[in-house]
This record gives sequence, C-alpha cells and structure tokens, in this order.
Amino acid sequence: MLRNPTKTNRFEYRVEEGQNPYIGFMSFQHFRGEKMYSDIVVKPENKMTETERVECYPISADAEENGRNEGWYPDSSVVYIRILWKEFEPEQGVYNYDFIEEILNEAKRHQQTVTFRLMAHSTRAEDDVPEWLKSLVDCPERPPMERVKASPTDPLFMELFLKAVTALGNRFDSNPWLDAVDISLPGAWGEGNRLKLYPEDLFKTIIDTYAAAFPTTQLLTQLTRPHLVEYAKKYTELGWRGDGLGEPSHTEEHYPARIEKMPEQWRLAPVSFEAYWWLCEWKRQGWEIDPIIEKTLEWHISSFNPKSMPIPTEWKEKCEYWISRMGYHFSIESVAFPQEASAEDEICLTLAVNNVGVAPCYKSLPLVLRLAGGGQNYEFEQSIDIRRWLPGTHTENLMAKLPKHLASGEYTLEIALTSPHADVVYFATDAPRKGAFYQVGSITVHTAETEDNNG
Repeated sequence: MLRNPTKTNRFEYRVEEGQNPYIGFMSFQHFRGEKMYSDIVVKPENKMTETERVECYPISADAEENGRNEGWYPDSSVVYIRILWKEFEPEQGVYNYDFIEEILNEAKRHQQTVTFRLMAHSTRAEDDVPEWLKSLVDCPERPPMERVKASPTDPLFMELFLKAVTALGNRFDSNPWLDAVDISLPGAWGEGNRLKLYPEDLFKTIIDTYAAAFPTTQLLTQLTRPHLVEYAKKYTELGWRGDGLGEPSHTEEHYPARIEKMPEQWRLAPVSFEAYWWLCEWKRQGWEIDPIIEKTLEWHISSFNPKSMPIPTEWKEKCEYWISRMGYHFSIESVAFPQEASAEDEICLTLAVNNVGVAPCYKSLPLVLRLAGGGQNYEFEQSIDIRRWLPGTHTENLMAKLPKHLASGEYTLEIALTSPHADVVYFATDAPRKGAFYQVGSITVHTAETEDNNG
C-alpha cells in the first residue's frame, strides 16, 4: 500500500511574458506590428479635422505613418476596425463580403481578434453614406466650419442601414476571429450625435436587430444610452464602451453619471474605452494620465483604443502598469498535489489562482492539466468555468484519472489555459513555462509491479 504524501508549491506574481488575447491596448485600423499613424497636433481653429484621413478603414494612402519612430506602443491582441457603410454596400442590396473576409483573415494572420463597427458615415464628404441612399432620403452635409455632420432623420435611413447590419451578421457572426461588434447609433462614426432627433423606440429596434444578427458575437454599446443594457438582457449581456476617455468632462462627469446606472455589468460583459484624441495630445493638453488610469481600473476596463498613435516614451512605464491590470491577469499562488500515485488512480490537485486584474475573462477557455514524462504527454481537460474568476483569489480542484497502462516513473504536473486565438495564454507567475504549459509540481507514478516491490 502506497502512502500518498502531498506537497504544496507556492509561486510569486510576475508580469506576464506576453500580451494575452481579448484585453489590453487595441491597434486601431492597423494590425499587430504594422506601421502606426504619426503624431498629429490638434489645431482647434481647424475644428479638429486633422485626423479625418485616418478615421475609416482602409486609411488614406497619403496618411503619414511614422509613429513607431516618434514614441512607444505596446503589443496588441485586439484590432479595432471600423468601416463605412458604402464600403460594405456599394450598391443597394449588393454586399462586399470579400472586404470583410479580408479584414478577418488579416486579423487571423496577425493572431488578433477583431472588434468591429459598421459606420453609416464619418464627417468629411468622402466618408459619407452610400451614393445610392442619397436618391432615397435627404442626407445632410457637414455644416460649414463644423467638425461633426448629422445623420439623416428619415426613418428609411436606419431601416436600410439595419438591413446591412443583418446581412453582415448573417454572414460573419460565426467567424471565430470576430470577437465583438460595436453597435452603431445615428451620428458621425455611429457614436450618437444628436440622438434627440430620433424616436426612443428606434434605439430598441437597433438592439433588436444587432441581437438577432449577432447571436454569438459579443455586442458593445455606447454609454450614451445605458438603459439599453438593461433592455438587451432579454437577448444578451451587452458590454459597453466609452468614447472620449481623457477629456475632463467625459471622464469626470459624463462617464460616472452613466456607469452608476449599471455598476455590476462589468461582471457579465466587457468594458472598453476609446481615447479622446490620443496620448501625445493628452500630454500637450496637460491631462494627467495617472488619475485616468485609476478611474478606468475602478470601472473594470478590459480594453482601450488609443488610436494607434505613438505614446509618449516617458509614459511607457505608466501604460505598462495600466496594461498589467486591465482585464484578466491570473497569478498562480499555489498548487497542492500528491507526490505519488498508481496507474488507474484518480488524483486531485488544488490550485489557488489570483486574478490580479480588474475584470474576468469573458471567454470560456479550457483549463488543462498535463502529466509529462517518459516522452509522453497525458492531458486532462477540466470542467472549470474560468469566467467565474472575478478579481481576487479562487481555489479549484483539478482531477485526473490516470491511464491503466501508464508507465512507472517521474511525471511533471503542468497546467495551461488554451485559446484558439493565441499560442499561449500567459499566467502572471514565476512558475517555469514550457510552451503553453506551466510546470507546477511533479508526481511519481507506480505500476502494480513497482508497488508490490515497494510493499
């Protein structure tokens, strides 16, 4: 009879070796590692129109892209892409599916998931609604000396736009690289300009349409209408995103008043922000980054779109701290395990993991226990839902029924989280890593013969 002593290995927190999927800084209209936009100095006398060439995908060929030589930018596992309606539906009822397919394939090549928005229009004349729509409804132009242009108020406008949304969802909802869709509202960029011009029932229709078109894709909605999060619960759990992060009135007044109406939604769906301007401009404006970071962490941010423009080098350390808390970050605190077992035994390990981030992982990523030894690997997928790992420490029992013909010898105990979107899901730990697996202990396995000899 074997004695079965247990051992507990303890580990220390260490920042992950790489960027995990679904969280962190997004690349905007660019893919991982590509050139970035050059820094742009905002000139209020120009009505802040300097960035119009880089607001729609694909960006203008004449846009300057020297950003990586002008500052710092972190790795990105999420790409935020927004395109114009006219690119997707150049003729009424004719959809350019190949264009969207190309975006998703490019994201796959760069091992990035896509957060996507279909925009009815942007601001400048070149980025307007489809030409065919202008013969059907009155389409406003941008007023002279104004930055933002309004959307049509004719109900046919949103009816036809939502048909395009339905076509988009019917074709791409099941694409594994399409991670989230950002719901478009009326107004420039789909961000909700002059919403009082539209009937309140329209916003429910928008939610109805997106929920039907994207039943499996995470949907995000603007903070402009927080009550829509509650309305959508009959279909899905909406994440939300805040445009204009950094600008004082947004950060100190606009956001808090709306977030307090849904303080627990972060537990169920992700929180994302987009920068007002970009971080070099924040610095020129004299906006302190530290309180912005802390506020977003209090609001349980998972991702941030800084517009793919350079970040001031002197803010690199601050942003690295921000990223190290943004979303989920799982630190292995301890693993208790039996030191010996026999073939056909069921063994149990006790894992203590601390989510040192500010949000859960909203994906049901499989947790796998592996025994490695003698040139063989034996994997045991666990029935554990890591989406329950909110910030704080969690204890889980990992089970494995050892194979009947498992050879005697020493085996390494290893654990991994697996994702179809990343080669490695990193733990924030000093446990040694081999590929995707972290080595947390070892166990001696005896066959019946060796057990008798030891007996």
